[in-house]
Amino acid sequence: MSITLDILQIQAFLPHRYPFLLVDKVVECEPGVRLLGVKNVTYNEPFFQGHFPQKPVMPGVLILEAMAQTTGLLASETAGAELKGMIYYLTGIDKAKFKRPVVPGDQLMLEARFVKSKRNLWAFECYAEVDGEFVASAEIRCAAVVE
Repeated sequence: MSITLDILQIQAFLPHRYPFLLVDKVVECEPGVRLLGVKNVTYNEPFFQGHFPQKPVMPGVLILEAMAQTTGLLASETAGAELKGMIYYLTGIDKAKFKRPVVPGDQLMLEARFVKSKRNLWAFECYAEVDGEFVASAEIRCAAVVE
């Protein structure tokens, strides 16, 4: 069964808020397997003021952050109540690759694939694309911590 999430459901798990919430909706989620999220990139994003004024490009670190937020949503849908009340921290990024810039008007498709979890540690393979073209990928690890 595939699950979709709107922005209010996303905000119920992710503590991020504007301007740092980087997933607008979830169009597909198969808990324990994969999640496909969407980030609509608009010119009025605050980072475009300085990156770069004459040729706006979404910073690669924010693409990685968007992928990491996608893993948090997949972990939440996979573990359910087990993660309730925990903060989900990024603990590692490996094999990050970037192929093409992301610019205003792009719709960034963010895919997280579950690799494994052990206790509170989670591992994922993540991909980002625009219009079916590869943008970025990384292996991302996170930990759920009681605060």
